[in-house]
Amino acid sequence: MSAFPVRPLAGSLLCATLLIGAAAPAIAAGSAHEPTSRTDVSSAPVPGADALLAQTKTLHDVGGVLTPVTDLLDAVLKADGGKLSAEDVTKHADAVKSAIDAAKAAAPAVPNAPAAGAPRAAQAPLDVKGDALTALQSAVDALLKAAAAGDAATVATQAPVVLTNLVNVVAATLLSGGLPAPNLPGLPALPQLPTSSLPSTSTLPSTSTLPSTSTLPTSSLPAAPALPSTPLT
Repeated sequence: MSAFPVRPLAGSLLCATLLIGAAAPAIAAGSAHEPTSRTDVSSAPVPGADALLAQTKTLHDVGGVLTPVTDLLDAVLKADGGKLSAEDVTKHADAVKSAIDAAKAAAPAVPNAPAAGAPRAAQAPLDVKGDALTALQSAVDALLKAAAAGDAATVATQAPVVLTNLVNVVAATLLSGGLPAPNLPGLPALPQLPTSSLPSTSTLPSTSTLPSTSTLPTSSLPAAPALPSTPLT
């Protein structure tokens, strides 16, 4: 068959996610060995260990979702024509679904939504991570359908959608896990609202420029007709 047209996308699509996926197990493995070495020195607990372990588990959970999805992208983008066998489709579908279900089960429960008409302060928070995982599952299902049919054009358009939703899951997981803010030099700053494009109050017309009531053309109005006089008797 001819070369798969979306194969050049493999490097750009998988580079960032594979790097993130490789970092999570390494961090989790380092945290697993670190307490043992410290215990040999002192039996006293590490200050703040519980919070750090919870954050480390968050990174490990991200890796659990990343691995099967990046494996799927790698297999589809390298396949001839983007077509996977029925066995491969089932294998990747089961792996991704299991990882997403596990991530949903590990996510904290979201309170029930309040009754209609409740004040905004009483409204329940959005389940950002749950929504991201659901969107990722839908994108994966569409990609698997295209790969099973050997639809290279749909694979080429759906693979970036899967990758975008995977990044959304990573972001939602990190934000909901209470992790520290990144401090790597060179990271782009968050975009700011274009407040400078809003009109300034100084540019609004002042009341002095409005026409005065004395300048209204009252003299041009027709005069009222005179009433007929009646003779007095």
